[in-house]
Order: sequence, then structure tokens, then C-alpha cells
Amino acid sequence: MDVMPLLLLVAGSAAVAGAARRTPVPAPLLLVAVGLVISYVPGVPDYTLDPEVVLPLLLPPLLYTSATDSSYLDLRAQLRPVALLSVGYVLFATFVVGWAVYLIVPGMPLTAALVLGAVVAPPDAVAATAVARRVGLPSRITTILQGESLLNDATAITAYKVALAAAVGEGATWIGGIGEFLLAAVGGVGVGLVLMAPIHWLRTHLKEPLLQNTLSLLIPFVAYGVAEQLHASGVLAVVVVALYLGHRAWEVDFATRLQEEAVWNMVAFVLESAVFALIGLQLPVVLRGLGAYEGADATWYAVALFLVVVVARFVWVYPATFLPRLSARIREREADPTWRGAMVTSWAGMRGVVSLAVAFSIPLTVHGGAPFPQRNLILFLTFTTVIGTLVVQGLTLPPLIRLLKFPGHDAQAETLAEANAQAQASRAAEQCLDDLLSDERNALPPPLADRLRMVLERRRNAVWERLGQVNPVTGETVDDTYRRLSREMISAEREVFVKLRDHRYIDDEMLRNLLRRLDLEEAAAYREAA
Repeated sequence: MDVMPLLLLVAGSAAVAGAARRTPVPAPLLLVAVGLVISYVPGVPDYTLDPEVVLPLLLPPLLYTSATDSSYLDLRAQLRPVALLSVGYVLFATFVVGWAVYLIVPGMPLTAALVLGAVVAPPDAVAATAVARRVGLPSRITTILQGESLLNDATAITAYKVALAAAVGEGATWIGGIGEFLLAAVGGVGVGLVLMAPIHWLRTHLKEPLLQNTLSLLIPFVAYGVAEQLHASGVLAVVVVALYLGHRAWEVDFATRLQEEAVWNMVAFVLESAVFALIGLQLPVVLRGLGAYEGADATWYAVALFLVVVVARFVWVYPATFLPRLSARIREREADPTWRGAMVTSWAGMRGVVSLAVAFSIPLTVHGGAPFPQRNLILFLTFTTVIGTLVVQGLTLPPLIRLLKFPGHDAQAETLAEANAQAQASRAAEQCLDDLLSDERNALPPPLADRLRMVLERRRNAVWERLGQVNPVTGETVDDTYRRLSREMISAEREVFVKLRDHRYIDDEMLRNLLRRLDLEEAAAYREAA
């Protein structure tokens, strides 16, 4: 097996994503653009998307890391709009896009057009969260978009299976389609509910952080695989398990949390970078299969489909946002939406790698051996829709948000809330310390007891100090100065340790232990001041 193309993909996409952080262009868009260009460089191997790799190997970890970073409580509070988008909109887009393609493309059977509709219906989880993080959307809109992107793949993949069964002549019916959808949805949630508690119990009872993080890496694949074996939705199973584990992450050992955050940040960075690069690299593969169609016709179909996809989302989002407000109960329970929020939600409909992977899984033939109707054109239209939404909507979303002038985060109010929370926690910790020291079994020399109180006091005051004045000489806030001085002191210690190792006063093992202790001190100083 030649691993060089894979290494080149990972290394190249990571380099481009790293470079994107120094530009105003979001990394997903730059990766797609570079992939398009690189795909025509002589000697670059074909990177054909294999749905047998993308869906079971790339989708679960991307969903898992996104879901663990999401808030279960926020998603529960926004469950109605999330469901309207992740289920209602996907089904609406499948039928609208399918019917439009059936009317636009001569000779396209309605069943094949519905297959294309299901393929391009779901906005992409990776694209939505990547752009949302970059542009700093209001928390409610971000929660809705993240919730939609976590759940809509399950709806789209099920709709695709039903439409595909009808297209290849397996005699699918509406009743059968509804039954399959319910099986996938209920089964996926059920698998997640069954797995989440035992997995969490195992995580909390493994005492070695390396073992706990090895389990963490396996969880999304286990949840996805078990659900798919039962013909349920692996997507929903992963999301349910991840939301539960993220909500209960505080019960895991601190060393595991620190290590797990670093591991999953790296995994998410590598996979997200590779996924967007893969999208751009599909262009030669798609164009080679398009030979039977004239360029002008194919371009017209692509533009028309892009417009239908964009308009259909507006047609769904605005009524779904404001019509439920006719209910007095909803008006009492939920904050009033704004037209600006609906505008951003409508425009944030970027498609991604899942659509391409599902499109490539369309079989070559139907029952009887006949070719699948216009399969190559469906691949081309899926590709152009993904590229069009990523480039057009992805590039214009940040300026659109700035133009709409959403209210920014109230940093003062957030700091006050954090300081009050820290004060309550510190009082509890101080009472706990007094109770412990009153027991003779916990007797400590006064200097050590004072040190515990000093650390607690420093942690309590650190948040309040953020509200202080900026130093007129350096332009630094108090926490900036604290962080800088702490790091410089630790750096001086680190240099001494290295010199002692170089002169053989201490060995490398002792150096690693000392440096790890300093690393933890530096991390603590950074967190206290951050």
C-alpha cells in the first residue's frame, strides 16, 4: 500500500490551514481553492472520495469533537428551531431541489432527481462550525447552526437511501420510507442512549489518562459502527453519546481532560484540513465523467441548481422562524427572533464533504444492469453546489455579519458573571479547607496551610483584576502583565534546568519531570490570567 499520497494530503492540507490563520480568508475556503489548483499539477495522484472511508472513518470523529464542544443545555433550549432545520428543512430541500432538477434537466427521472436533492440537502457540520467559530456569531445562532449540522446528516442519508431504492427499482414506498426514517432516527438515538452510560462509567473508572484517551478516540467509531450494524443512524448515535460525555466531562480526571483536549484539537485540525482539501481535489475526477454533456448545458444546470439551493433555504427559514411565534406558548418560552438572525441562518448553508461522499456512493447500475440515470451529471452538480456554497456563501458570510451589525459580546458583563461564580466557588473551597484542617489527620504546618489559602485567594482575585485599568506605560492589563512576568520567571527556571542537564548534574528523566512541572505551572498561570 502506497502511503505517500496520504502523507502528502495530510502534510499539505495542514500547511495550508496553518497559513490561512495569517490571512483574513477562512481556512476551509483556502483549502478548497488550493485543492482545485493542485488537482491539475502534473504528478499529483487522484484523490477519489471513497464513501466507504469518508462516512465511517472521517464523519464520526468530526461529529464527535463538534458535539462534545457543544452545549447540551443550549441545544435543548433551541430544540424546536434545530429540529425544524435538521429534519424539516432537509426533507423540504430534498423535494424542492429534486423537483427543480427534474424540470430543468431533460431526461432526468424524478427518482434520480430526488437522489440528487437528498445528496445536496444537508449543510455540512464541518463547514458550519468552522465558519461560525471564525466570524463570531451570536451564541443563539451558533447553537442553532451547530445543532442543525450535527443532526441533519442523519435525515439526509436516510432520505437518500429511500430515494436511491426507488431509483434503482427496489420498489420503495412512502410507508416504507417513513418506516426506514423512524427506524434510523429512533434506533440511532436508542443506541446512543444505551452506550453513553457504560462508556462514561468506563471512562471514569480507568485511572490511566493514556487508557482513557485511547478509549476517547475509539468512542465515535464504536457508536457509529454499532448503530449502522443495527440499520440505525450512526450519526445520531455518535451525537447522543458525545453530548452526554461532553456534559459530564467534569467527572473525568483533570489530567485526562488536559490530554484529551490536546488530542482532539489535533485530530479535528488534521481531519478538517484534509476534508476541505479533498473537496477541491475532486475536480478532475468529476470532470472526466462529464464528457457526454456539453459545457454550456452543464454550466447552466450548475448555476440553476445553486440558485435553487440558496433560495430554498430562505423560503424555509423565514416562515419556520416567524410563523411559530403565532403560538402564545412559544412567545412566552422563547426570545423574539430577528430578521437579521434569520438572514444569517439562511445564508449559512454551506455544503461539504458528506454530500460529495454520498454522491460517490451512488451505484453505477440499477436493477437489470442498466446504467444509473445521469450519474455523472449528478456527481458534477453535487460538486459545483458544494464549491459554490463554500466559496460564495463562505466568503460573503463574514462581511454580511459585519454589515448587519450584530451586538457583540458584553465582555464586562461576562467578566462580572465569571467573577461572581469564582467567588461562590472560592467560598465553598475555603469552607472545605477549614473543615479539613480542623481534623487532626489533616494537620499541615502553617506555611503550607497559608500557601493553600494564598493560591485560593489568587484564583479568586484574578478574575476581578481583569476589570482594572490598562497600564498607561505598557498598554497591558493587569492579567497581561501577570502572565508575562510569570512566563519570564518560568523561562529563567527552565534555562537553569537545561544547563544543569547539559553539565550532567541531572539526567534527562529528571529534566523531563522538572520541565513538566513548569509546564503545568505555566498553563495554570495562563488560565488564571486568560
